[in-house]
Amino acid sequence: MSLPALSNDLSEFEMDRMVERATNASNFLKAISHEGRLMILCHLVSGEKSVTELEELLAARQAAVSQQLSRLRLEGLVVPRRDGKTIYYSLADDRPKRILERVYEVFCEEE
Repeated sequence: MSLPALSNDLSEFEMDRMVERATNASNFLKAISHEGRLMILCHLVSGEKSVTELEELLAARQAAVSQQLSRLRLEGLVVPRRDGKTIYYSLADDRPKRILERVYEVFCEEE
């Protein structure tokens, strides 16, 4: 897929729409730009995880994991589910997975 060519003759509506999409993309990228949040999303790609599981996988304290999950939830990237005292998180939709697949291709795949 190639990027569309931008022209100087965009209508006001098209420009407003472009700015709105750029803002959404920027917010999304800011949300995943923290290594802790990125690692949480990487773990959630394989399925739902409890906060305790994420703490263990990340070797991080509960407060740090909860803070990062809060930001991801605020940005609409993860959704919580409560089962008794345990809270589970999963990806809200396929956007993080699609982006992480590209990030993996560029930064992690062996050449």
